[in-house]
Amino acid sequence: METDRATLRLVQAGAPADSGLAAADVADTLQPIPRLDAVRLLSLDAHGRVLDWMSWQDATCLYVRGAVAWTLGDPCLSVRGGISRMTGERSVLDLHPIVAARGHARAHALDPTPSLTNVALFARDQHLCLYCGRDFSRQHLTRDHVVPLSRGGRDIWENVVAACFHCNSRKGGRTPQQASMPLLAIPYRPSWIEHLILSNRNILADQMAFLRSHLPKRRQRLA
Repeated sequence: METDRATLRLVQAGAPADSGLAAADVADTLQPIPRLDAVRLLSLDAHGRVLDWMSWQDATCLYVRGAVAWTLGDPCLSVRGGISRMTGERSVLDLHPIVAARGHARAHALDPTPSLTNVALFARDQHLCLYCGRDFSRQHLTRDHVVPLSRGGRDIWENVVAACFHCNSRKGGRTPQQASMPLLAIPYRPSWIEHLILSNRNILADQMAFLRSHLPKRRQRLA
């Protein structure tokens, strides 16, 4: 199977203005996909509930099996198959950015808890140190426990923030109040929709519009 790289309009996966994931607005951009395998299609169940990202290979299997209930958005990738002996024509399958599969999701799959990783945490906090407010690369950020583990704090979304090495060292085993280092934002557990936005750097415009419509309406924003 061969694939043609289509012209894709991308939206930078940062934080929509309505989400609390970023203070800046999301900008629509036109840019090349770094590699085809970086393209992900948004998977839904037949009722339109968001499931996860899926590869173009998995999406192709759904199309071929006739398991696609409906789609949204203009085709974004073309998958070329074999050449018909009867017609001499090569089969072409157009994939859409949002694909709903037949059937419905199980209850536990509708809003799973996002895994807490440093990559997702730093993305949630916009790669800012939530103590000094400065912007840092991923290599210069650490995971800080607001209530230190030594004081009974837990390693959960609601108790961790991104912090630069200097601020993390300065805070040490104290709480922000004890260290006189107030937080710039309240840590929170991202919804599954927010997690999907944070976990994909190559979100297509149709996908971002759909995801934004499913974001929580109210969220604590950075000051």
